[in-house]
Amino acid sequence: MALILFVLAGCGSSAPKAEEPKPETQAEASTETKTETADAPKAEEDSKSIPEACAGDDKAACVMPKGFVKRLCSGVYPELALYLFQKSSPWRRAYVSAKEVAPFNGLGGPSAEEKLTLDEELLVLNQMKADTGGMQVSGASGSVDVLRWDGTCATLSTEEVRFQAPSKPKHAIIPWRILEDATQEALKKNEALANVATERKKECKGATMGAVSAKCEKADKALNDLVVEAVRTGTTVPKPAKVP
Repeated sequence: MALILFVLAGCGSSAPKAEEPKPETQAEASTETKTETADAPKAEEDSKSIPEACAGDDKAACVMPKGFVKRLCSGVYPELALYLFQKSSPWRRAYVSAKEVAPFNGLGGPSAEEKLTLDEELLVLNQMKADTGGMQVSGASGSVDVLRWDGTCATLSTEEVRFQAPSKPKHAIIPWRILEDATQEALKKNEALANVATERKKECKGATMGAVSAKCEKADKALNDLVVEAVRTGTTVPKPAKVP
């Protein structure tokens, strides 16, 4: 009996002590903090929500998150363009300063057939300085990725845009016929616009391509101008169903 107790006591005394948690070093804590900080912008980039505030530190430039811009400029989003051009939006406006500019999309997506012309209003998406390798190069200019009223993107040199609004800003042609029903209905709360939309429907008779009558062209232009005026003056446009 004594032997058994001795053996049991011996076994108990030989059991290893549980290891105490190793205190986190200052270096490890710092590394984790840096990782979390680095992941924050990445999470913002990966978000598919429509941005509501300027990205980056330069609030005066007021650009959009790069990930969103890349997705936006990979397609054509006319309803989203109207939503982003709303009077209450924070996005910076720019205006074409050249007589005519070819519609080139530097982000690889589609571009409009319609050329950009003097005084066309644009929305700044991203602005890039010229890479001169740290050297001062006379005449070197950067580029600006912009959104047009028709929902397409374009890339212009900084010399082809200005930020002071002209007396009568122009706009790209808005494809009214293909706008989502919710967007059309919201815009038609403007009585004058609703009347012209009805007139356009009658004159264009559902035409989608090819030659149209002079009356159809006139009604379509009038409707385009009223859509832009309504959005500029505060008509609320709903968030579109189709987003990048």
